[in-house]
This record gives sequence, structure tokens and C-alpha cells, in this order.
Amino acid sequence: MLGPGFTVISKDLNISINTLAQSTAWLILTIGLAVFIANPLAKVYGKRPVYVAAICILFAVNVWGAATKTYSSFLASRIVGGFGMAPYEVLVQATIGDLYFVHQRATRIALWNLFLLSGIAGASFISGYIIENLGFRWTFGICAIFFGIFVITIFFLVPETAYVRPQIKPRRVVRKSSEEEMASVEKSQREFQIEQAPSSVSIPKKMSYVRSLRVFSGRYTEAPIWKVFARPFVMFWYPAVLWAFLLYGTTLAWIVVFSVVNGVIFVAPPYNFSVGEAGLTGLSPFILTIIGEVISGPLNDWICLKLTKRNHGVYEPEFRMVLMIVVVILGTVGFFGFGVTVHDQTHWIGPVLTYGLANMSLAFLTTCVFGYLLDSYPHLAEEAFVAINTRNILTFGLTYFVNDWLARDGALKVFNVLGGCFLAVCMLTIPLWVFGKRIRSFIARQQWLNDFMTDL
Repeated sequence: MLGPGFTVISKDLNISINTLAQSTAWLILTIGLAVFIANPLAKVYGKRPVYVAAICILFAVNVWGAATKTYSSFLASRIVGGFGMAPYEVLVQATIGDLYFVHQRATRIALWNLFLLSGIAGASFISGYIIENLGFRWTFGICAIFFGIFVITIFFLVPETAYVRPQIKPRRVVRKSSEEEMASVEKSQREFQIEQAPSSVSIPKKMSYVRSLRVFSGRYTEAPIWKVFARPFVMFWYPAVLWAFLLYGTTLAWIVVFSVVNGVIFVAPPYNFSVGEAGLTGLSPFILTIIGEVISGPLNDWICLKLTKRNHGVYEPEFRMVLMIVVVILGTVGFFGFGVTVHDQTHWIGPVLTYGLANMSLAFLTTCVFGYLLDSYPHLAEEAFVAINTRNILTFGLTYFVNDWLARDGALKVFNVLGGCFLAVCMLTIPLWVFGKRIRSFIARQQWLNDFMTDL
């Protein structure tokens, strides 16, 4: 939101551009740390109270930001705002997992991610003109108006999606084949049955709308709260989660870098854009992100259905990874292309288009990463998303010094390094495609780990 006006805002607050960039870094660090609070609270007490509290914080800090006069007050409002932003980074994906079947999730994740990436990319072409004509404080003021409306809509339209179901225990039953069949078949034939829940278990009545408006609706886990807090740290070392962290974390961090440096690159020669024109560079990622999300979600679900049929009706979460081919192509052109076009001072279409392609790659990547995690560990979705959102710490480190790095080494070197890291982490998809099923099987057989990660 503030990216296009970095030069103007730094003068208003009497600070350097790099100091202003560091305020964004501190905000991102707060988000990265706050997810470790938001997730356990949601796991224990449900998602609704966390959503409601977070939206109230966001309303308050935007009123604060609109009234701020000094940099210290501005920075404090940003840091406190991180506690309001954090739940919406880690709980929405898990809410999707609560509400939808496997073959529906990628499309919903794509829709959620569309708004996330549109906020990162698309907000700038609106905020640029707000900053230029009304001043940067009105970016917070307009957000405060929206968040005031959202406080009401979330309270009345976002019920609790967590639900405690009775445990259904699997039981292995071995049935002998008929005498007419071969002895080898008799020895190998296995069937699994699911032990039915006792008939005495009654189905609860549907909750009334008025009752669903309760902010607190009980406790949703029997595990001690210290264990709930510890699980994301354990979950981080699951190979699938570590892969997702590296992929999603580095790529989104690199995308944030664009928003930080564009306000400097495009207002300087040879482009000499105004603040409003610099904001308009966000139209490219905004449009391409929409196209990417419209395509990636349904396409990912369609690929999974087709591969399941070819796999004799057996679904594997690795089917989500096929679209990583598209991610690699778009990201390579986006990251390396941006550095080259800025370095060679091409027409503004060059860096603006490659900026959009990098964002489009993230649109495809998100459906792959989040779909894979939801399908691999559906009951540990919140923990998994907290673990991968430690990527905010990575983003903090990068945004803290990126403008100094850009001034020292130039766009070509900076984005060559970012592009190289992007390709390196994308290549980790290959071993996970090959060994992912065996890894999940190995983890599932570790009873001590399962006991720790469940609610018992």
C-alpha cells in the first residue's frame, strides 16, 4: 500500500527511505511471530474468536495510522497491526480445509490467494493516487472505513468452522478367499473395514443462527496448551512442510521485494514516474494474478481428477505438484527478466510485464503448495500453515536491507540472486514427487510422533 509513496512518506516523516522500508520489515516480523500465538488459540478455542479479535485490531490500528504524526507512532501502529494481520495469513487455508472436499479445495485456495496477491500487487495503483492527492495518512483512513465494515460482517457472517467429531477407529479384518482360488491369492488378499460408530451416538441438532453468533463456543482440543504451541515447531521439520516453507516463503518474500523497490526504481531516471504512475505498475501483477488464479485452481483440481482415474481411482497428494512446471517457467522469466530490463533501462513495459509474471508464478505455486499440505495432513493444517508462515522472518531480513543492496549492486545482480534461489528451491519438488508417499508412510508409522501431534 505504501510502496509507491516511499519517497514522499520518508520526507513527510523526516526519515530515510531505508528506514521506512525497515518499518515494513518490522511489521512482517511481527506477523511471523504472531502466527505462533494466533494458531494455538484458534486450535484450542476455535477460529471465530481469533478472527473477531484480529479484525478489531486492524480497525483500531488503521485509525491510529491515519492520525499518526511522528515516525515512532507510525512504526508502533504498524507493529501492533501485525497481530491483526497474522490470523488471516494462517487460518483461512485451514478454514477452507474445514469446509470443502479434496477435489474442491484448490479452486477455493486460488480464490483466497487471488485476494492476498491482489492486495500485495493491486493496492499500489489505488494507493499511489491516494498518496499523491490526499496524503499517505488517508491510505490508513480508507482502510479504517473498510475494516469498520468488516468488523460487522465478520461478526454476523463468519461462524465457527471447527467441529469435534467422534473418533472412528480402523480395524483390520482378514478374510479367506474361496477354495476355488489360488493359494497365493488366499494368502495375500486383505480387506479393511471401518468399525462403525456405536448406534447410541446421537446426531446433535443443528445450531441456531443466534447461537452461532457466540464469540466463544467451547474448547476444541483436549491437548494441553503447551503441546498445541509446540506442534508447529515440530511440524516445520516434516519434509513436505519444509518444502512448502522454502518454496512459498522465498517466492512471496521476493514478490514483497518488488513492492519495496518499485517506489524507488520507477520514480528515478530513466522512468521518472510520479507517485501515482509508480502505483500503476501494480496493474500488471494485478491482472496477471487474476488470470493465474482463475486458471490454476480449476486446472489443479482437474489434473488431480484425471491422474486419479489413471491411477485406478487412488488419489495421491503429489498430483498437486504437476503445475510446478508452469511455476518454474513464469518465475524464471519474471525474476531474471525484471533484473535485466531494469539494468538495460528498456521501455517501462519490460520491468512492468516481468513484475506481473513473477506474481503470476506465485498464483500457480500457492495452489500447488497449499493443496499438497491440506491433502497430506488435513488434521494438522493449522500447524502446517504456521510453520510455513515463518517465511515472514525471511521476508523481514530481506526487506530490512534490500534498498541498500539495490543501491550498492544494482537490479541485475539483486534479481539474479533472487532468481537463482527461486530455481534452486523449485528443484526440491523433484525428490518430493518421487519419495513423498514413502515419507508420509514413514511419518504415519511413528506412533510417538502421532501421539504428540494428535489431541490425545
